[in-house]
Amino acid sequence: MAGSAAPYARYNVAIVRDLADSLADQALRMNKDQEQRVDMEKARQEHKIYIDSLRSIQGLEVVELPGDSSLPDCVFVEDTAVVCGDTALLSRPGATSRRAEVNSVKQTLERLKFNIVEMKDETATLDGGDVLFTGKEFFVGLSSRTNQRGAQILADVFKDYAVSTVNVTGTLHLKTFCTMAGPDLIAIGSSVDAEKTLEQMLSLSDHSYSTLVLPDDEAANCVYLNSPEKGHILLHRTAKEFPESAKIFKSLVNYTLIPVSNTELAKVDGSLTCCSILLNKGA
Repeated sequence: MAGSAAPYARYNVAIVRDLADSLADQALRMNKDQEQRVDMEKARQEHKIYIDSLRSIQGLEVVELPGDSSLPDCVFVEDTAVVCGDTALLSRPGATSRRAEVNSVKQTLERLKFNIVEMKDETATLDGGDVLFTGKEFFVGLSSRTNQRGAQILADVFKDYAVSTVNVTGTLHLKTFCTMAGPDLIAIGSSVDAEKTLEQMLSLSDHSYSTLVLPDDEAANCVYLNSPEKGHILLHRTAKEFPESAKIFKSLVNYTLIPVSNTELAKVDGSLTCCSILLNKGA
């Protein structure tokens, strides 16, 4: 199926979803031994700023779906679909409790006129947070939420692109510590686990990438958009949260930097990219 002909990350739609009232008590956590109470009022404030930041980007339409208390993790909408070009692959989340989250996203993508492919193989699991599209190829993290069969189905759907699998350890998803911070620019954390994953990625690729190495793994999860009006735009974690990583972001030339706090959703393994699906309608 054809990929997008538009410049990398030239998005015009962002799908987001409100927080479920049940998030604080029922959202999944990778490490239950270190549970921190989510301040729901602060979480809603931070999420509103995140959404408002996306709305502030000229030419980007934000589609906001309601939260659902029966789906405590539903704010993490990224995990429900992988969209490239005019095709949307609906995922099959690794956590059984999250699979119904896909339904409302499917309806939205249908309204937006995307070609929908559903992952019906019951042996497959795939979270969107494990899928990194570089504009040239896909990397799929094999994690506690995504397996080899899920990666194979993605490869079958997006045949125009190479798809490589890499092992993810020490964190929930590939994109928890590895995202794109610009064309051919990989943002990566500094932990041993992050370094091992990056080494795998670079060894498997036929393309050349630069790296933006962040002292903090969580800070390496950032949201990059390529705006026709503003050029490079990057949503990243704030200096208050990660001061040393913020200094690295400030070194980027010709970028519009938008600091966004994520202190509360981070307590339930949420990152900045988790909270939106970015796509190009009409690509």
